[in-house]
Amino acid sequence: MTDAAELKMRFLYALRSRGVTDGRVLSAMEKIDRGVFVKGLFAERAYEDTPLPIACGQTISQPSVVGLMTQALDISPRDKVLEIGTGSGYQAAILSQLARRVYTIDRHRRLVREAEEVFRNLNLTNITAMTGDGSHGLPDQAPFDRIIVTAAAEDPPGPLLAQLREGGIMVLPVGQSDAVQHLIKVTRLPQGYEYEELRPVRFVPLVEGLGQD
Repeated sequence: MTDAAELKMRFLYALRSRGVTDGRVLSAMEKIDRGVFVKGLFAERAYEDTPLPIACGQTISQPSVVGLMTQALDISPRDKVLEIGTGSGYQAAILSQLARRVYTIDRHRRLVREAEEVFRNLNLTNITAMTGDGSHGLPDQAPFDRIIVTAAAEDPPGPLLAQLREGGIMVLPVGQSDAVQHLIKVTRLPQGYEYEELRPVRFVPLVEGLGQD
């Protein structure tokens, strides 16, 4: 077996052993190579189940957390998904394999530019990436079937909850950035919102406004 094939097999095994069992999600994560989203010094660690630093003081999330968040979203092929926090673009690329359309926002222009380049190279044509303040969501395109937030807020942001359609699901980390955070799943019901706590996590904080780069 080649080194690359063995790495990929180990990568998928690690995902399964940490609770990522949805066949569609595993298939998407097998198809989208995390290696193309990790640059420089950390490239050789792309297939480890660990978060890694990227530009602008941000991180590319741990693959098992990407898988668990994607699995919790329960995306169907007709869904329109909003991602807050493009980062490396890895999560958006996974989502693009499962949803009809993905909109992704980041406050750092540089990250959006670099992610768009990777999307083009991978021929992922159903992703729209833009620079903006993700805490406001994307009212022009609302409502969304699914919303995923890859930075931690103290509470689910009101504008994002309002942009979720009835029956829609949002998955996000909630909590203080320097304390314990929890991954939660919010489902919009006719009479309000249902909250389910999934697991402890650690994410960068959700910051309002645009970045300097």
